[in-house]
Amino acid sequence: MTSMVDSEIDGDATVGVAAEVLGLTVRTLHHWDEIGLASPSRRTPAGYRLYTWDDLERLGRVVAYREAGLTLDAIRDVLDDATTEIGSTLREQRARLAERIHDLQQLDERLERMTDAHERGILMSDDEQREAFGEDWDPQQSRAARFVWGGSKQWAQFAEHSASRSQSQWRALSEAMSTLQRDLADAVRRSVKPGSQEADDLAERHRELFSNFFPLTRQMQVCLARMFEADPGFASYYNGIGDGLSTWFRQSIDESARHHGIDPDTATWE
Repeated sequence: MTSMVDSEIDGDATVGVAAEVLGLTVRTLHHWDEIGLASPSRRTPAGYRLYTWDDLERLGRVVAYREAGLTLDAIRDVLDDATTEIGSTLREQRARLAERIHDLQQLDERLERMTDAHERGILMSDDEQREAFGEDWDPQQSRAARFVWGGSKQWAQFAEHSASRSQSQWRALSEAMSTLQRDLADAVRRSVKPGSQEADDLAERHRELFSNFFPLTRQMQVCLARMFEADPGFASYYNGIGDGLSTWFRQSIDESARHHGIDPDTATWE
């Protein structure tokens, strides 16, 4: 800084020259003058500001401390208060910077998880998924789902939940779903009537559990149950849990919807 000023300025400097040499704007120098942080000591007969060598030296120190991240008030204390311990001030600035770096690293990690969740669905390795969901689980399912649902609001909501969900939370959710499926199979075996209180309770448990993936309205649940019955893959899965479960479950969800004033024949994905 000193050698640069020596080589480029001979005598007092106007605001424009000082700004160019220091890499600042004229507006910045005017502001620092207005707040009394770094003011020119002289003026031309016409009233224009002139910075002396000492003025430029102070400006250089302001620039140096500003680049180190100090606030203008802190810089003023460093330059004007003889009792200020500069080393202590800089150490405090480093401590604040370390906190900011830590916060930014955490933010970066959250953004990375959110990005991965939108692209992969479940943020666990194949082995971790099998451990959480059982050995029969196919880790390709969540990846395949992205190609089907990736452009939907529900996939975005699923990813948002997934990004903050731990392996233990996934395991607990999987266990709750398995328990529900066993209860559904038991209800089918006992010929529980769709529309009964027990069937309604099971339908509501399913809706609440499924809402851990994305908010599931009753109308959406009706559409989902129809897919469970009509799609050969889903029908085979549910009928494997309990004979005739895909149809019984669809009927039970239809009746539950009717009890809440929804006509299942006109239900839409909303």
